[in-house]
Amino acid sequence: MGTASFSAYAAEKVVKIGNILPLSGPSASVGIQGKQAREMAVDEINKAGGIKALGGAKLKLLFADSKGDPTTGVTETERFISTEKVSIVTGAWNSSVTYPSTQVAERYGVPFVVPVSVRDTITERGFKNVFRIAAKDSWWTRDQFRFLSDMQKEFKTPIKKVAFVYENGDWGTGFAEKWRELAKAAGYQVVLDEPYPSTASDLTPVVLKLKRSNPDVVFMTSNAADAILLTKTMTDLKVNVKAIVTSGGGHADPSYLAAVGKSAEYLFDIVEWETDLNRPGLKETNEKFKKLYGYNLTGEAVDAYASMYLVKDVLERAKSTDPNALRAALASTNLCGGKTGLLAYNCIQFDQTGQNRNASLVIVQVRSGKDGKMERITVWPKNVRRAGYKVVFPQPNK
Repeated sequence: MGTASFSAYAAEKVVKIGNILPLSGPSASVGIQGKQAREMAVDEINKAGGIKALGGAKLKLLFADSKGDPTTGVTETERFISTEKVSIVTGAWNSSVTYPSTQVAERYGVPFVVPVSVRDTITERGFKNVFRIAAKDSWWTRDQFRFLSDMQKEFKTPIKKVAFVYENGDWGTGFAEKWRELAKAAGYQVVLDEPYPSTASDLTPVVLKLKRSNPDVVFMTSNAADAILLTKTMTDLKVNVKAIVTSGGGHADPSYLAAVGKSAEYLFDIVEWETDLNRPGLKETNEKFKKLYGYNLTGEAVDAYASMYLVKDVLERAKSTDPNALRAALASTNLCGGKTGLLAYNCIQFDQTGQNRNASLVIVQVRSGKDGKMERITVWPKNVRRAGYKVVFPQPNK
């Protein structure tokens, strides 16, 4: 940005942040979570005096609906940078949208903060302007398999056959690629490797294949609508396995448990975060979010919330909206505790690729509570397992 755009900023005392999110389409529910979390954080930041190093400038959020479509994401990134003159872009949840959108930002030299998009290669292209808070997908799959290994040891239950069922976009296929490598290394037999379209209205053929393949464990990666459909169909067709291990996303979405209820009993889900984590300030922030929006924070929402406090920290240290100053401040980030301490780890620090080196994951088990409501209980790693909880592994036949 040149002097003209800085003068415009000084007159308005506003720093524009462009947010690309799926606010309609199959991933809309997680896009809305991210939007609401950003709005809550920015409201807090602005009410607390804005960016003090920039004379109390307020953050202004601009939102664009990607619809989960890569071409729309690219067009909106171009518009944010060229027309709206945003200082930073964030988004886009769908890896298939984030990947080309970050390429646009890199070309213009404008920093792009990725709260949640797991495709490894987003931070593996030598880009200087892309910074990801969340763990990348190879870390998710790595920890899913570590968890399974630990469960076998803890419960002396051997696992031999695994099945993979996943949505056929970049996210699902990226997971499946890693699952294949890890299954081979662990000596598991892959009895099913089945992609499907998230937009499908009937997944009976997929579930019948799953039932016939008779795995010990099924790994799944789904958006909300298809996660609900798969779970209901698996219940109807009485699919019995030792464990279902899912990948966040649709299975972590509040709409999922509301729709499937006890059909999700015993399911394991990997996420970056859960409401029962013992983190300072988490309970209060979650209660505030729930009061505002009617549901608990999710891992996606917490990353989005933390991303706004990262933006605040970067602007305070850069003391400028110049993209070079912002990029340098992002690269030297060492943001610990405070509002970002709500994450499952304590500090955001980026390695030379722009990946947050501290991003870590947890696994929860879904159980019905005494009140009949479904609950997500942190079970792994063992050192963060909810006190007094006994993991159910393998799951009993339903």
